[in-house]
Amino acid sequence: MRRFRWHHGLICCAAAPLLLGAAAQAQTQPPANTLEEIIVTATMIERTLKWTPASVSVITEDDIQLARQQLALDEALSRVPGLFMQNRYNFAQDLRLSIRGFGARGQFGIRGVKVLVDGIPETLPDGLGSVDSIDLGATSQIEVIRGPSSALYGNASGGVISLTSEGGGAEPYAQVRVAAGGYGFEKSQVKVGGATDRVDYLVSLSDQELEGYRAQSNYENRLLTGRFDVDLGGDRSLLTVVSFTDQPVSDDPGGLTAAVAPVNPRSAAPFNLRFDAGEALEQTRVGFVYTTPAGERGTITARNYYAWRDFGIRLPTQSQGIVDLGRRFVGGGVSYSYDGFWLDRPNRFIAGVDFDDQDDERRRYDNLNGVQGPLGFDQEEHVTSRGLFIQNELSVSERVQLSLGVRFDEVEFEVTDRWFANATGDDSGSKKFTDTSPMVGLVVGISDALNFYTTYSSAFETPTTTEFSLPGGGGGFNQALEPQLASNFEVGLRGALGASQRYEVAVFTIDVEDELIGREIQTSPGRFSFENAGETSREGVEFSWIANPTDRIQATVSYTYSDFKYTRFLENVTIANPGGADRSGNVIPGTPEDILFAEFVYRAPRGWYVASDALYIDAQFGDSANLVSVADYTLTNLRFGYDAQLGGLRLSPFVGINNVGDETYTANVRINATANRYFEPGPGRTGYAGITLDWKFR
Repeated sequence: MRRFRWHHGLICCAAAPLLLGAAAQAQTQPPANTLEEIIVTATMIERTLKWTPASVSVITEDDIQLARQQLALDEALSRVPGLFMQNRYNFAQDLRLSIRGFGARGQFGIRGVKVLVDGIPETLPDGLGSVDSIDLGATSQIEVIRGPSSALYGNASGGVISLTSEGGGAEPYAQVRVAAGGYGFEKSQVKVGGATDRVDYLVSLSDQELEGYRAQSNYENRLLTGRFDVDLGGDRSLLTVVSFTDQPVSDDPGGLTAAVAPVNPRSAAPFNLRFDAGEALEQTRVGFVYTTPAGERGTITARNYYAWRDFGIRLPTQSQGIVDLGRRFVGGGVSYSYDGFWLDRPNRFIAGVDFDDQDDERRRYDNLNGVQGPLGFDQEEHVTSRGLFIQNELSVSERVQLSLGVRFDEVEFEVTDRWFANATGDDSGSKKFTDTSPMVGLVVGISDALNFYTTYSSAFETPTTTEFSLPGGGGGFNQALEPQLASNFEVGLRGALGASQRYEVAVFTIDVEDELIGREIQTSPGRFSFENAGETSREGVEFSWIANPTDRIQATVSYTYSDFKYTRFLENVTIANPGGADRSGNVIPGTPEDILFAEFVYRAPRGWYVASDALYIDAQFGDSANLVSVADYTLTNLRFGYDAQLGGLRLSPFVGINNVGDETYTANVRINATANRYFEPGPGRTGYAGITLDWKFR
């Protein structure tokens, strides 16, 4: 088992918001109040946002990095309509992220949403994703596909988040960034980048620490990432990405009851303190993407990746409360794309295959008040995933574009029990799932400034390896679980008001069968059992608007309305209670009805800038019975900064204040928690400050 190091240390609109760059960059860009055209690549066939038959948001580098604290993805993604995020401050649980309700059930990690970095998946073949290895300080762009996308990416694609790492750029440079703030926040980062005749490169090293707002919430993370783009000549290229993550401390303060949270929000749950709850991990990852021409109009792309993860967890329970996990996951794929004509009309298509393999060695030991006790569980979990896909995009006329796609997937789970001392004996099991996911989309150019689109897409999502555990919490393999299946139909408008304003409206309806729902096990806090919930319906409206009324001002507004309900769900069906509890008509927990985001940015002529944003989250339920209500809240944030150019050196000091209004709120809701511990309070008004120094070597 890995040795633990438990110690105390230390948006989007349809178009991406564009803050003004440095003066040297601005000379090569269009006027600042002109919104640039956005190119979308996450849909596999590269296209402009205007002609994309899906809801897609694109976030640029400034909105990810500029004067941000860079603690978690939600800082940059809060502006994306249809996207809801919680849990920025509990790193043992990871960021809880959902797109149109997909992922709302996740108690730790990301479910139902495919996460990719430079085309390499951060989501495992079983559908569990994580973002603890993502370096926000070295990320240049994020694309978010809102809605089912299994026709593109297979299992667990209720939405897609695709990140692109920074490249080195034309001029070699070095950058140092240091920041510090409230509750023991410290972060330092060093980046070196540049380009030679053949290689574009960037290497980043970051170190981040946080003592935390609550007791038992220390966090440390060190990231080493690198991106190397090699020009092999003849239009051939090889992209290599590497990362190493060392996260020795991620304490878990746990959830509080409704009685304790308002009175003592900085406290931790008693069992979390007693059993020293939290996690530690190390991960090494390397990926390759090779591109070469194939004929006059074709391109072949091959990807390959390898990852090793050493993971340890302390749960707030004694029986099997320490988990030791050794994970290996590898994969690859090949695709062929063609850009030409069909029936004398412009036509593009892509076809390919994917293969991914996951192997977990999972052991559990008793947790004797934070000390490892005897072994009580030992099993191997193996998941393989195979996919075959094809997409085609045909320009029917100058104003009509038709897109078709289909993907076939096969996902196989196999659990080998190696511990027979329990009462159930051999709990080994296996199961194979197959699914065919279609997609059809139509874009019509009503005018030069207004496009209409409509699309039908689907998604399937298997249970993850941990969700297959038997309801008693001891492990094994729950043969009763099935994948959830979703079908999405939506219509939308994308328009422009002159050159400086853009807007988007999307209306959707999603039907989900066999939705997976989790409930914390009463006798094993921190461990969950899962069941299929029959049917759910999700209807919603998403709106976004961005404007640059002058070359110094930018405004952004996004709004989400969600009506997500169980249409058929009998919860806790047992032999003793065959009727269960009827939850039909209830709201799906963890899904607020209204979300509103607004941001205002001003950059002065002499280099200083100010940005302010506000996020309103409506009330939500914490349980499937809709008996636990979590109050609504509004968070307001403020950022200041200044750019000063001193020859080849640029200095950029910055200051930020989170939760300016000192709002009392719940930063994370523990869905269907045991002992009524649903609430994880967030910090009040918190400040941070830092400085970035850039050297360019000419």
